[in-house]
Amino acid sequence: MVKKISSNSPQTVRVIGGKWRSRRLNFAPVDGLRPTGDRIRETLFNWLAPSIEGAKCLDLFAGSGALSFEILSRGAASCVALENSADAVAQLRANQTNLDADNLAIVYTDTRDYLRQTNSANPYNIVFMDPPFEHRLHGEISRSLNRGGWLAPNALIYSELPISEHADTPQNWQLLKEKTTGKVRYCLYETVA
Repeated sequence: MVKKISSNSPQTVRVIGGKWRSRRLNFAPVDGLRPTGDRIRETLFNWLAPSIEGAKCLDLFAGSGALSFEILSRGAASCVALENSADAVAQLRANQTNLDADNLAIVYTDTRDYLRQTNSANPYNIVFMDPPFEHRLHGEISRSLNRGGWLAPNALIYSELPISEHADTPQNWQLLKEKTTGKVRYCLYETVA
């Protein structure tokens, strides 16, 4: 179950590594927005560490921007952050300005619509797939990524989903790492030929 963020809840998340380490990111109190926690992000970025430098990244459900800013802080070349909440997009842009993150592109869009395009000219090395849990989009988004030319050879895909949901992934995604924390399962996949 996703908790609603109340007006009394802290509305910041911190960057935990890299050039923006310990910088705080404000985020909009949008229903369903649940920033990836510090402990999970620490594990995730330990998994990704050998592949971050110079990577082109795509954050499909940016929300607070924690994953986008974290990977840029650690040396990724660029990141495209997709978000469908106007309030969240406004706060992402404010954080982008505060950090002078000129290698972040923020796109105000519905991820499902965005992925209906084809993208063979600009595939991504690392993709973050952390959709709102209540919509159960894991399978649909995985298939869209796979067939639309969004993934570079040997792309890494981070997925976060409720522990109760089956990870419905394409056959050419190899599971590299998987952990659970509370009611959250988080996984790292690599595309294989």
